[in-house]
Amino acid sequence: MKSKFLVSLLLVFGVAHAQNYPVKPITIVVGSTPGSTTDGLARAMGIEITKETGQPIIVDNRAGAFGGIAAQYAANAKPDGYTLFITTNTTQAANPHLFKKLSYDPVKDFQPISQLVQGYMLMVVNPSVKANSVQELIALAKNNPDKLTFGAGSSSAQVAVELFKKMTGTKLTYVPYKSNPQAVMDLVGGQVDMMIVDLTTSLPQVKNDKLRALGVSSLTKSPLVPKVPTIASSGVPGYEFYHWNALYGPAGMEPAIVSRINALVRKAMSSPAVKKWVEENGMEVAVTSSEGLAGFQEAQFKKWGQIIKDAGIQPE
Repeated sequence: MKSKFLVSLLLVFGVAHAQNYPVKPITIVVGSTPGSTTDGLARAMGIEITKETGQPIIVDNRAGAFGGIAAQYAANAKPDGYTLFITTNTTQAANPHLFKKLSYDPVKDFQPISQLVQGYMLMVVNPSVKANSVQELIALAKNNPDKLTFGAGSSSAQVAVELFKKMTGTKLTYVPYKSNPQAVMDLVGGQVDMMIVDLTTSLPQVKNDKLRALGVSSLTKSPLVPKVPTIASSGVPGYEFYHWNALYGPAGMEPAIVSRINALVRKAMSSPAVKKWVEENGMEVAVTSSEGLAGFQEAQFKKWGQIIKDAGIQPE
């Protein structure tokens, strides 16, 4: 009887505690630099959560190791709901297949809270590259094997190009970066030749004529760049690639707190301001339950593993 009473008491306490949450600022850890898709999403969503709760949202940028530095930090945080982690397929689905050793476990070390968005990517080149279409880029690469370079500051950006190489039989030289914004700046400067990267970091440079857009990674055209064809319709049939963002906390969080945060996320992501930001950055809202994110991550883990294997990428 005593044990049942204690369990009931703990459940009541947990629900009451969750109803009062949050009572202090919340830190959202992001594994990329300011200006990235994940950073922008954290800030847009954070504004809405602050409006709802009155508590500030602090975005903590910890770029490096393909999100691994941020992932390790978030995994080791106190599981009280005040340190959260907005991340991508990079840390939760791709890194385990790209690295022989990780400083975190993408499943055991985290509590799934909700998927947030998913979006497509843009193939861009420096204007000096003598290619005005995907087909011309393929021809240029085949005539100059390993001469053209591509930058990537995330597994999405790396694997998107590796998949392109695999499907077209081209050879491009990979140049790694700590983050995609850094890689895009070097692309603008001519230090690398091309990228396939999220629209958040690439589209402003395209609009300013600092980069040339050749194709989108979706199977249908993007309303943000309606004149840009799909990669699939430009000589690479079946090519499709997308990235996603999701919210996690450290493992061991109280279920009632997880539910409370999920509810706050749902309200924030349905707000007109966040919806507008998401659409303007070439993505769509994809909020789920905690269990829904866990199942989605499991499926994505298998999918990314297969893509990386098929692309012939060896773990480092």
